[in-house]
Amino acid sequence: MRGVVVIGAGHAGVEAAASLRAGGYNGPVTVVGAERHLPYQRPPLSKEMLHDGGDPDALSLRAEAFFEDRRIVLRHGLALDIDRAAQLVHIAGDRPVAYDHLVLATGAAPRRIELPGRSLRGVAELRTLDDALALRASLVGARRVVVLGGGFIGMEVASAARKRGVEVSVVELGDRLLRRAVCPPVSAAVAAHHRAEGVGLWFGEHATELIGDAGHVTGVRTASGRVLPADLVVLGVGATAEDGLAHRAGLATDGGVLVDRWLATSDPRIVAIGDCAVVCDPSTGTRRRLESIQNATDHGRYAAARILGEKRPYYAVPWFWSNQGSLRLQLVGMAEEVDQFVVRGDESRFSVFCLRNARLTAVESVNDPGTHMAARRLLERVTPSEAELVAADYDVRALARRAMARETAVA
Repeated sequence: MRGVVVIGAGHAGVEAAASLRAGGYNGPVTVVGAERHLPYQRPPLSKEMLHDGGDPDALSLRAEAFFEDRRIVLRHGLALDIDRAAQLVHIAGDRPVAYDHLVLATGAAPRRIELPGRSLRGVAELRTLDDALALRASLVGARRVVVLGGGFIGMEVASAARKRGVEVSVVELGDRLLRRAVCPPVSAAVAAHHRAEGVGLWFGEHATELIGDAGHVTGVRTASGRVLPADLVVLGVGATAEDGLAHRAGLATDGGVLVDRWLATSDPRIVAIGDCAVVCDPSTGTRRRLESIQNATDHGRYAAARILGEKRPYYAVPWFWSNQGSLRLQLVGMAEEVDQFVVRGDESRFSVFCLRNARLTAVESVNDPGTHMAARRLLERVTPSEAELVAADYDVRALARRAMARETAVA
């Protein structure tokens, strides 16, 4: 038996390996990771790890003994190529490893933007633990930070920088923050929070040049001609799937590794999971790639179950979160092609109910964790109609209790 090889030591890859052992898989399991660290949690990189005292060792997903006890072999090295005919993975500086099943959990990387001055010192990206440690060190002496991109990573970095008393400006091409992820009422709340914290927000702008002196960045020139002074610039303009390895191996890719509802690639012996996977649903014609810990973890569990014999297609309601200072955002479901927003709560604590064709598809919550948890329990079971929501006065706790009671009665 050659066993299972997992390429990628993030949340998805480690969960797949751990779930294989938990499910009784006895063959060899190898996890190949490009970084020198033990597999670690990524959400704290843009939050706690940017604060003084953040302990890198506390981020480990599992202790070293966990992998040893479960006979999960960690190989530290970059996966170079997949020989599909021989079912081998070639690793930089190491011997090849053979597989019966291959799991691609290669994740995503910061979207590359080419700008004059990009190679100046004081220009940072954030994806890995080493990136976070370097950025934290840079924040210690920084006086002015410009963040390019008003997405989750950019705004979390902005929040961490303001907590240190650093002057922060955010340059966003769109007309609102988190545009691709949240509805306008939540964007407005996020913008109000950051403005109150002293963050400068520049919408409808993009950088055309990073200005420097003696090899170090000193500012950002924007398309309108404005110059924003900076001694640290953080590039946070999104991420792209790490699908180069799959593409070189001849697997179908298009903005990520294309997989079916069983997470299988165009080679049935290979699955792709987590941030690198684009799930295609032929029944709806939709394609979706998600960057979230919940998605990565659920994919990892499902990949293991599939190898162990699971026949049902993958299904899970996605959810996300982001902490930005005192602001806590929680999202459940997908607010795509929404035609109605219903806001419940006040300025400091509210939830937005997102409906499409008079059906609830997502709930976005600001400092409202009770509603978020109830909405998760509800949407995992049913998608209530607008009439049902109105009848319950949008009390998703009550609707969730009814749905769970019906489920119990049927069981």
